[in-house]
Formats: sequence, C-alpha cells, structure tokens
Amino acid sequence: MKSKNILPFAVLCSVPFVMVLGNSMLIPVLPKIKSALDLSQVQTGLIITAFSVPAGLVILFVGILSDRIGRKEVISPALIIYGLGGAGAALAGAFLENSYPLIIVARVVQGIGAAGTAPIAIALTGDIFQSEERSKAQGLLEASNGLGKVLSPVLGAGSGLLSWWAPFALYAVISVPAAVAVWVLIPEPKKKGEKTAMRRYFRDLGETLKAKGRSLGACYVAGGVVLMILFGVLFYFSDLLESRFNVTGLLKGVIIAVPILIMSVTSFLVGLFMQTHRNWLKVATWVGLLVVAAALLVSSLITKALWLGIAMAFVGLGSGFVLPSLDTMVTSAASGQARGMVTSVYGAVRFFGVALGPPAFGWLMEHGRFVVFVPPAVLAAGSAIFVMLALQLELLKPPGAGGGDPAAKNAEAQSSSDPGGPHNSGGPHN
Repeated sequence: MKSKNILPFAVLCSVPFVMVLGNSMLIPVLPKIKSALDLSQVQTGLIITAFSVPAGLVILFVGILSDRIGRKEVISPALIIYGLGGAGAALAGAFLENSYPLIIVARVVQGIGAAGTAPIAIALTGDIFQSEERSKAQGLLEASNGLGKVLSPVLGAGSGLLSWWAPFALYAVISVPAAVAVWVLIPEPKKKGEKTAMRRYFRDLGETLKAKGRSLGACYVAGGVVLMILFGVLFYFSDLLESRFNVTGLLKGVIIAVPILIMSVTSFLVGLFMQTHRNWLKVATWVGLLVVAAALLVSSLITKALWLGIAMAFVGLGSGFVLPSLDTMVTSAASGQARGMVTSVYGAVRFFGVALGPPAFGWLMEHGRFVVFVPPAVLAAGSAIFVMLALQLELLKPPGAGGGDPAAKNAEAQSSSDPGGPHNSGGPHN
C-alpha cells in the first residue's frame, strides 16, 4: 500500500469498526437496562430491533445515493446521525425517569445512520484502491470489522460499569471524530461516466432474481437465520450469566466475546480457504447450519456454565462457516449494478435477522429453557436442508466462470470499468 494512502485507509477502517458496535456493544448491558427501566424480555430485545430494522430498510437505498452524490457525502453525515442517536439515548437515560420510548426513537435514528457507514466505506475503498491493493485493503477492512465484533462486548461491559446508559454515550464519542476524519482526510476520486438511473438498478435486480432467485433466496434465508440465532443466543447468554451465575462487568464481556472471536477467526480462515475452493461453498454453508443446530440441541440439555459456554462457542464456529460462504456466493451471483442491489438486499436481510433475534429469544425465554433452544435448532436444521435442496452453486459462480446468467453478463459489460462494483460489498457488517 502506498504511503500516501495509509492514513486515509486507517480512517476508513474506523467506519466498520464503529458500525459493528451498534448492537454487539449493548449485549452485555441489556440485563442492566432491563432492570433499570423495569422492562420485559421482549421490550429489552426491541432495543436491538429498533436499530436493525431501519438499518436494514435504509441500506437498500444508500448505495444508490452514494453513487449519485458521493461516498463521503453519505458516510460522514451517516456517522453524525449514528452518534446523535447514541447521544440522544444516553441523555434520555441520564435525565428522564421514563426514558424507554425515547431510547427506542434514538435507536431508530442510530440505525438509519448505521446504514450509510460500513457498506459505503467498502465501496469507497473500491474507488480509491486498484487491483491487488484493493483486495488487500478490503481484507484489512474486514479485519477491522472483526476486531469491532470481538472488542464490542468488552467495551460495552466496561462502559456499563459507569452506568447502564454509558455505552450509548460512547457511540457519540467514537463516531463524531470518525465523521470529521472521513470528511477531512479521505480524498474521494471523481467518478467518470453518467449516473445510473434508478430504474436501471431495479431492472437489473429483477433480471438477476428471475434467473437466480431460488439460489439467492437460500442464501438470504441462511444469512437471516444464522444471525437471528447468533444475536438471540448472545442475548439469552448475557442474561443467564448475570441472573443465574452472577457473572457481571468486564468478565462477562470477555466471556460473551469468546463465541464472537471464534466466529471471526473461523470466518477469516474459511474465507481464505474459499478463495481457491469455491466448490465447497454450499457444503460449508449447510455444515455450519447443522453445527449451529447441534450446539443448540446440546444446550437444551446443559445446566453447567462451562459447558454452556462451550456450546455457545460452537454456535460461533458454525456461524463462522456460514457467513463468509454466503458473502462469497452473493457477491459472485451478479455483476455491475445488479451486484450492488443483490448485496444490498442481502445486507438488509441480515439486519432483519439481527433485529428479530433478541425479541424472539426474549419471548422464548418466558416459556422455559428447553423452548429457548429447540425451536431455533429446528429452524437452523431446516435452513440447512433448504440450502441443500434449493441452492444451485453453478448459478452463483462469477460471470465468465461458467455460471453467470445473461442479465449479470450484460450488466458486467455495461459496468466493467470498476471491478469492485458501484457498491459491491453492500454488504453486511452487523
């Protein structure tokens, strides 16, 4: 990487790091929030949902917006909105007795901001760097995302020692300087060519879904299910550690970080392997889902904290097989404008999975420990079967590799000047 690019790239790496804190940092303090505000389990889970649903909806459009007005023009305001949402939640918690409604509103605002951060940062990386440098840069960007996932429970637990609302304030403390740094320090290259009409985006998306809808649908289902289960299980595990095993503070954050660390390391290794063994993508996906299902079934029979923690680690392991495989298949399924839309839809589905997990598991927790684990295990196993039956790997190969559909090939021909695609990664960083 050229020396002149090091500082701008370091700033770019802060963007996915900040965004991934949006949900994961709150997981360790949710029991504290529940107690302080006298909430039900479902109400507590909605604090995650209020962030993820608007993020999932808005992410469908921010890629198009960034193509039209510029990447920095989206990222910096998005980070400010993200920080203001956090500050609003913190102020409500600090000064209002009945702060829950305003916290939910603030989380919606924060989710809207989150949609314009990490996905667009990866697109900007694709604009700035070329060929081999681009691959290295995007790999490091993913690493910063993984670092955020691992550190977020520890940061959440640590700031939660000050107050239950302190993690919300931390969002503003981190994101606002990042917004200023993005605006000031990152040079955005001027785009060549005409702006693509919105109808073209949706036309290309429709053509791709018509040709590959069943296989892409299997990817979308698997991604949504695995993230719903992961965040739901972490929500349950966080509550259990505090209420039953009296584990609090930083230790709790470190314990919750273990399955996330295992997921991140596994994702990295599986991603490396799949670069040269793409025929294993489908196998890795359904094997990972079956590992998650098996870990959940075993968890329903476990009462000891240590063994439950090991089972949670296997949930992280299975997720680490699934997510990079899906990322590769979805981003390879189309080219050009269609790729941006296909990956944006995938990113939205993943956000919706995260949104559903905590409240769903909160409701299940009210019906007993067995119910917490068995239905999600059945769902994971069913998703694995669906992937086995519905996903045709040949259709999801990159155009020109023997598997691309005509729509994708046409899009590639029309938009080949940028191998990274207009918002190629549209993708998920939650």
